[in-house]
Amino acid sequence: MKCQQFIAMTATAALALFVLLGPAAASDGELSPLDQLGKLLLFDTDLSTPLGQSCATCHAPETGFTGPDSLINATDAVYPGAVQVRFGNRKPPTAAYGGESPVLYFDEDEELWIGGMFWDGRATGWTLGDPLAEQAQGPFLNPVEQNNPRMKVVCDKVARSTYADLFEQVWGPGSLDCRTDLEAGYERIARSIAAYERSSEVNPFSSKYDDYLAGQAELTEQEAWGLELFEGKAMCSACHISEPGSGGEPPLFTDFTYDNLGVPRNPDNPWYSMPPFFNPDGEDWIDYGLGAFLRSQGAPPAVYEPELGKVKVPTLRNVDKRPYEGFVKSFAHNGYFKSLESITHFYNTRDVLDDCASLVDPEPGVNCWPAPEVSMNVNTDELGNLGLTPEEEAAIVAFMKTLSDGHTP
Repeated sequence: MKCQQFIAMTATAALALFVLLGPAAASDGELSPLDQLGKLLLFDTDLSTPLGQSCATCHAPETGFTGPDSLINATDAVYPGAVQVRFGNRKPPTAAYGGESPVLYFDEDEELWIGGMFWDGRATGWTLGDPLAEQAQGPFLNPVEQNNPRMKVVCDKVARSTYADLFEQVWGPGSLDCRTDLEAGYERIARSIAAYERSSEVNPFSSKYDDYLAGQAELTEQEAWGLELFEGKAMCSACHISEPGSGGEPPLFTDFTYDNLGVPRNPDNPWYSMPPFFNPDGEDWIDYGLGAFLRSQGAPPAVYEPELGKVKVPTLRNVDKRPYEGFVKSFAHNGYFKSLESITHFYNTRDVLDDCASLVDPEPGVNCWPAPEVSMNVNTDELGNLGLTPEEEAAIVAFMKTLSDGHTP
């Protein structure tokens, strides 16, 4: 009964609090005043304590609005906060192509949790009706990110900014009065950022694959083969939807669900060395993802235990976007993998016993790869022993490289 009540509660919240601000891209590609305000907020380095860290510090356009530091990606993968000795526990997800993620709910037909933001879904949308806006509220007050002690500190900084007039132009006179309507002002800040993150500047749908779907580009033989494998033998499109929507909407390459891929623990994650005030579990900390969040919300074991170890399925758009050749990007929620080739090979051979010599990232451990960080609820239906040849893996990687924005037909 408790399980049913919890699911019913979240499903009701999803229906009652559906996204209030839908995708807001101007048809001509120009930013609206609301979008422009959100952009100024996202790139403002004064909105942290101490000053110096903006949202874009971890979500930069040149890498598809994810981590822009090649050295960090190649090593820790987790970014420091405004206080440089403090670190979070996961790599930055992309801030692009997430605006259509619904309010977190449990789909009883599919028996899957869908929606929300952050790797663990904790920006549910249950409060604001918009997971993207709730996500934007989080880092400002997180002591391992932008480290502001209170909402009022953020609001006061925006009120003193060079774009305060634009804020009141967009939201109305008095909308930045941090004394009389603080929560509303803080919400407007977050909704502005969410609006920019939904804009055509952040979600241009300008990849080679988009041009291919529009009949304005042709895939190479290898890329076309990779697409065929992506949608077939490799089963990637089971979660990373690659076909246009029923109304012709461009594919987002995610279904906004949660999965445990059996990713190994990242031993270089600086979170393990954080002081007990932040990480009381130290080296014993385990990332239980969505399951841990649901447990923290009072969900009964029948609800949270099947979700332990699951993290949100990311979009593959801009998965290979990088500012220069040789720039390192990290992959998976903890940044364990350092190349598309590596994570593709993991999908293919995670459960293969006799493939040690050909691993891109040779590691000792179970089945040649280290054991999963969370061994329960691992997806064994859609990955682990796909039987792909090295040539097929390379073709899939070639296709994923067509998903970077900025292609010229």
